[in-house]
Amino acid sequence: MEYLITDTRTGVAERDFSLDNSALPNDFPLAFDCRHQTLRGGKQEGSEVITLNVGDLSVAVSPSRGMGVLYAQQGDLRLGWDSPVKEVVNPSFIELSKHGGLGWLEGFNELVARCGYQWSGHPGMDGDEMLTLHGQIQNIPASVVRLTVEDAPPYRVRLSGRVDERCFKKAEFEVWMHLVITPGQVGFTIEDELINRGSYPKEYQALYHNNFGAPILEEGARVRVPASQVSPFNVRAAEGLASWASMPAPREGFDEEVFNIRPIGDSQGDTLALFHNAAADRGVAMSFNLQQLPVLTLWKNCDTLEQGYVVGLEPGTSFAYNRRYQRDLGLVPTIGPGESRSFVVKFDLLLDSAAVESAEARVESLQGDADLELRAEPLVAL
Repeated sequence: MEYLITDTRTGVAERDFSLDNSALPNDFPLAFDCRHQTLRGGKQEGSEVITLNVGDLSVAVSPSRGMGVLYAQQGDLRLGWDSPVKEVVNPSFIELSKHGGLGWLEGFNELVARCGYQWSGHPGMDGDEMLTLHGQIQNIPASVVRLTVEDAPPYRVRLSGRVDERCFKKAEFEVWMHLVITPGQVGFTIEDELINRGSYPKEYQALYHNNFGAPILEEGARVRVPASQVSPFNVRAAEGLASWASMPAPREGFDEEVFNIRPIGDSQGDTLALFHNAAADRGVAMSFNLQQLPVLTLWKNCDTLEQGYVVGLEPGTSFAYNRRYQRDLGLVPTIGPGESRSFVVKFDLLLDSAAVESAEARVESLQGDADLELRAEPLVAL
């Protein structure tokens, strides 16, 4: 069963769309509710939010903000964070070049914020082109939005959006973004496809800025990743290299530390990053494939609660450096005309100590006997 919510080419623009179990097969295994809202007032005027409730799992997505995932919650475990940005800011109020290219931050409050696809990373010049922070895709509304619910087991629920990054003489990127929930699984999956609709090869970058605050983030919370190398992003991060995987309490003046991680995968390239609380009885396991997303950035923003106490685990084709620095690192790939690239990131909510222990065992298995190099010097001299 497929329900079209938005299609700019055919003029479909459903408002206050809703769907519940009454429209699904009688044997759909869980309580189901889909609710579409158009927000009013302030800088969220006109922003759209779609909330999916499948059993005890609730996930909210904003088609207005590049199909960004605002939060996910199962029981008392919330994935997301408390940003100083409180509204779902309509991109029409965002000026990406503001604050020296940091205008992206004026709308930043999502659990999953996509970065790319022409570029991602820190702002600055690349040749004669000024690149703003983390690209444009998160501030482009979806041109197509549809909901699909399978009418046979496993009854997957799929919320899909097409977000176009098109500019005359620059890029003709079409990105299909899918959020998939499988009833009975404690989590959700992001399945994206980037397509180059242009006539020429183009560079691209993709980074999934996945952000976690309380209740997972607290003093003593830890990140666990099977890895061959961890390096500081800059001189500031080098000061905290020895404690890169552990989280401090909120602290005024901490600002941020960023680390570059080279993950280890299995024979198929599959790997994961685990983040759990101090008691190791709540957490999230984030799985991805190194052939699609070969590197991982850890962003520790352990500033005050008011400033935004948050940790980002960010698999990507590149680190968070400006694009000009990453060609020499081999981290600015090219996509040919008519070609596509897939990116899959799976989020498992870990609701108890047994679930955390299982994810830890997977990390340890992937690490095996491989040594972890703590490289003291940043990969790039900024």
